[in-house]
Amino acid sequence: MNTVEETIEVAVPVRTAYNQWTQFEGFPRFSRVVKRIGQLTPSVTAWVVGVGPLRKEFEAEIVEQIPDSHVAWRSLDHSPWHEGEVEFRALAQDRTAITVRMRIRRRGAAGVLTAVPGAAGRVVRQELACFKEFIEGLGEAGGGWRGTIRKGHIRPGEPERSKSQVPTWPVG
Repeated sequence: MNTVEETIEVAVPVRTAYNQWTQFEGFPRFSRVVKRIGQLTPSVTAWVVGVGPLRKEFEAEIVEQIPDSHVAWRSLDHSPWHEGEVEFRALAQDRTAITVRMRIRRRGAAGVLTAVPGAAGRVVRQELACFKEFIEGLGEAGGGWRGTIRKGHIRPGEPERSKSQVPTWPVG
């Protein structure tokens, strides 16, 4: 079992960081590893991740999600199996600590990357740095999902609307 924990501080309010993070389909806009995410249901996402020519597709279930606090998930695939949590903690009105914790169990050929000591931690650290640059550059979230998920029960919230004055599609 490989355990990873990485934290980064971002210069945006906790609500902004959380809202942007919950826009899963937007991850490829900042991520070097995430190629595509599809939101299948409010609690299930389909991921395509990769480095170079290597690609891995898997589904993940959100097992708990509390606005401005955390999102916890587990993979539904077993090669490699993983679970994790991303926690958002306000440090000041305009500063947030984001901590990602993951547990990864190697299985089969897909587990080769997790066998390299420190590789998973380096990838998470780099991805957090990319998110920091992205969200600080935006200054505000491009939407957000404010619902909660607890013990399989989904309570939808009102979606966050972007405060941007730039028109969105469709216009007219």
